[in-house]
Amino acid sequence: MSSLNPNLTGRVFPPTTYLVGREKIREFARAVRSTNPLHLDVDAARAAGFADVIAPTTFTAVVQGPAVMQLVETPDTGLEPSRVVHGSERIEHRRPIVAGDNLATTLTITDVTERAGNSILSTVCEIHDETGSPVATVTSTLLHRGDDA
Repeated sequence: MSSLNPNLTGRVFPPTTYLVGREKIREFARAVRSTNPLHLDVDAARAAGFADVIAPTTFTAVVQGPAVMQLVETPDTGLEPSRVVHGSERIEHRRPIVAGDNLATTLTITDVTERAGNSILSTVCEIHDETGSPVATVTSTLLHRGDDA
């Protein structure tokens, strides 16, 4: 059976950084079909009190991407990307992500369990700004299919 390393629980990966670009926010907003002017129009965002355009809620997927890639590319995890199915995700925002933010993401594996020949990997990504202030917490569950699944 293909399974994850059971000793992953508690592993904390080194922080990754992501500089949020205005055009990346606009591209993402268009991709998710957002027409909210706060995502697209600098003047509208500034009129609402923001320094620049703000990202749609799910933009955290882009910011945490480099942190998740560390998990995927680390050989001793036992993780095979072709066997991974995204189970769930919860995003807790503390403030909007704004173009120009330089964000750091730290991924922690909180649990690895085996069920019915599959592994369930639970993670938390903490996203902070340059001052260390929290921006968002993303809690995810990934199902790693076993050989017979």
